[in-house]
Amino acid sequence: MAAELRGFGPLGIAAILLIFLGNALVRPLSAVLVLVWAGWSRTPWHEIGYVKPKSWPGAVLVGLGFGVALKFLMKSIVMPLLGAPPINPAYHYLAGNQAALAGAIYMMIAGAGFGEETVFRGFVFERLGKLLGSGGRARTFIVLISALFFGLLHYPDQGLAGVEQATITGLIFGTIFAFTGRLVMLMVAHAAFDLVAVAMIYWDVEAAVAHLVFK
Repeated sequence: MAAELRGFGPLGIAAILLIFLGNALVRPLSAVLVLVWAGWSRTPWHEIGYVKPKSWPGAVLVGLGFGVALKFLMKSIVMPLLGAPPINPAYHYLAGNQAALAGAIYMMIAGAGFGEETVFRGFVFERLGKLLGSGGRARTFIVLISALFFGLLHYPDQGLAGVEQATITGLIFGTIFAFTGRLVMLMVAHAAFDLVAVAMIYWDVEAAVAHLVFK
């Protein structure tokens, strides 16, 4: 069964579909299913990016700094240049909404940091790597495909602006993962990125940040 789960026959394809359908029930079920799949298929943890960092404090600090800086760069420069609205209408209900804050924080850490990085970097890179190989061209294609897939999944709730932002961040995180093969820093960075986004919305400073550079 382990060999079939690692392959791309009926059982392997069924496992992939089940993993991607997991989040339709509850997030971050897809990521949990990736870990179950890794165990049952006897896939080494390092192949899905679960590698112990050389320094835990270093990985956390770099991830926090990188995630915060990237969010401000996206919000104040990149997204305005792409014509995105200064306020994210899909999540503006969080503005001053203390009742919804705890749930949003949980989703940014568990659903985005742990969940999306495990699935879209760890699992997707491992599966496509098995199909396409590990050469430079293959890795470039995997980064592009995974980022586009990641971006398109943001369309239903965030529209074109959400697709653009998610695709760009997917390209950045994917490129880093392609070179390092490590998820811990990216998990922290992704969670920090989204937590800063929540903070901007909660304190209603989205528009002010979006107009920091371009008035």
